[in-house]
Amino acid sequence: MTGSSGSGLRNYAIVTAAYWGFTLTDGALRMLVLFTFFQLGYSPFTLAFLFLLYEAAGIGANFIGGWLAARYGITRMLTVGLVTQIAGFLLLSAASPEWGSTLLVTWVLLAQGVCGVAKDLTKTASKSAIKITESQAGGQAEGRLFKWVAWFTGSKNAMKGVGFFLGGLLLQLVGFRYGLWLMAGALFLVMLGVVFSLPAMMGKAKASASARELFAKSKGINLLAAARVALFGARDVWFVVGVPVFLYASGWTFTMVGAFLALWTIGYGLVQAAAPALVARSPDGLSREVPAARWWSLGLALVPALIAAALALAPPDPTLVLVIGLGVFGVAFAVNSSVHSYLVLAYAGSEKAAEDVGFYYAANAAGRFLGILASGFLYQFGGIYACLLGSALMLFLCWLITLALPTRADSPRPTVRAAH
Repeated sequence: MTGSSGSGLRNYAIVTAAYWGFTLTDGALRMLVLFTFFQLGYSPFTLAFLFLLYEAAGIGANFIGGWLAARYGITRMLTVGLVTQIAGFLLLSAASPEWGSTLLVTWVLLAQGVCGVAKDLTKTASKSAIKITESQAGGQAEGRLFKWVAWFTGSKNAMKGVGFFLGGLLLQLVGFRYGLWLMAGALFLVMLGVVFSLPAMMGKAKASASARELFAKSKGINLLAAARVALFGARDVWFVVGVPVFLYASGWTFTMVGAFLALWTIGYGLVQAAAPALVARSPDGLSREVPAARWWSLGLALVPALIAAALALAPPDPTLVLVIGLGVFGVAFAVNSSVHSYLVLAYAGSEKAAEDVGFYYAANAAGRFLGILASGFLYQFGGIYACLLGSALMLFLCWLITLALPTRADSPRPTVRAAH
């Protein structure tokens, strides 16, 4: 192994480990907030509302984070993301039920917004680093970028599932405030590891000089961003409110619901990591992968529609139908997400990979935000059926968008002269 390839693999491992640590605490945070405020008597719809700013903040954080990572380096932005998450934890730990409902919900909403910024700054920096470290590894190993992206994304989501368990455990053993303090301390150690282990200027490039230039993305990036909005909106339109409320209303305890969602997320992450074995790879990185994205999108669109049809037949155990259906959905969704995450890096230019990734994951955050909004609205007026049909429609739109994806590398993005 040459020094360059060894350095690339080492940096990839460090970034992955750092993001594991971040994701573990991020998953735990969701359970800490969810369980604590459920115990305080807040409705499921209020609980969903607490996470809206968390998702909304990610839209701007991803977009500007990509530009900042290109301008100041990925290592610095990864550090900023970790520090911001620590600040969010400390803000949340100051919250007290004695404040009254309005002040408490407002405080938690704002603190969640800080954590949302942290999450997406860290995600953009970490996923941009994959493109850089894979290039540093040298050589033309077929499918290596796909494997690295799949392993990174899949292991991250498996770690998030473990975080769900960690959040419940911390709440039970030490409580809300001390749990947040422990996680803040753990992230501080992770941040020190990043600062002293990664090259300070990793990923630094000439950032776009104007907003017009920043938006001058290639056709592949633009189409993938649009597909990502529909893809993640289709997941959260029934996963965030519809599934938990339906299962709880069907007699499940909140602990059972939380454990199921954690196991689903872990399984989803494992499938993501295995996605390269399920998708045929091509020497050019696109000619087989893009058709795979189309077929998997179409198959995924059929799943929620079939689940809704099965529930409409009034089965003896509707929860069993939903659980099995969600398992099938998780497999197909994981492969779709992994292929899309790979394609955005395949289309991205190395020079401004961080900006391309930031733009793409801003669309991801927008999809989650729209999905959460639609989830509460559709469940209130049409129950789980409306959520499932809304998901199917979004996924059908995602499939239509993938039909236009280019199967060859995009031509270089147009040069836009900055205004003087």
